[in-house]
Amino acid sequence: MAAGALADRRPWLALSLVFGISYWLADHTRVPGLYEIAWKGGGVALLAAYAWSHHPTKDAHRIALVMAFGALGDIVLEISFTLGAVAFLAGHLEAISLYVRHRRATPSPSQKALAVVTLIGVPLISFELSGQFPVAFYALGLGGMAAAAWLSDFPRYRVGLGAMMFAASDLLIFARMGPLAQSPLPHLLIWPLYYFGQVLICTGVIGALKARGEFRAE
Repeated sequence: MAAGALADRRPWLALSLVFGISYWLADHTRVPGLYEIAWKGGGVALLAAYAWSHHPTKDAHRIALVMAFGALGDIVLEISFTLGAVAFLAGHLEAISLYVRHRRATPSPSQKALAVVTLIGVPLISFELSGQFPVAFYALGLGGMAAAAWLSDFPRYRVGLGAMMFAASDLLIFARMGPLAQSPLPHLLIWPLYYFGQVLICTGVIGALKARGEFRAE
């Protein structure tokens, strides 16, 4: 694919950043409900468009699907917390399947240890924060996604870090159900951790596929 053709697809990423950053900085109390929901979902939906159009392989389309589930979760979460969580969980499962396909050949003992701690720790901490078994069940998928990303052969300090930021964002949501219910910290940090985590994941996967010359559709 010509470099100019790839450049034509970068506006999707630029538009995503406009949506994602402006959503965080905006005074939402002055925005009508439906517009705010669309605004919220737009940032990650545009990442899905970026991934789908930027690279022709199935793995690029898989990460686009992960982003699409995330955008759906962002929107549905405003209507139903449970259905929003289901959309996010579907995205986590799709991401796990992608990361397992690209697992690192020889991870170090410390990398394996962190993955195990993440897989076990995220659902345990989620239950401690929320006191709810359905939250812990969802968090098992969340922890699995972050652990699989950390052990994948995608750039660890983009894809792996982005997945950990996503997990941290959700843990703050669960903390808001309990110990941080009156704290302003979750309100300040949940969105930037989540959104920029998704940006790192999406651009990290696409960048790695391009660097490896994976331009042929499977």
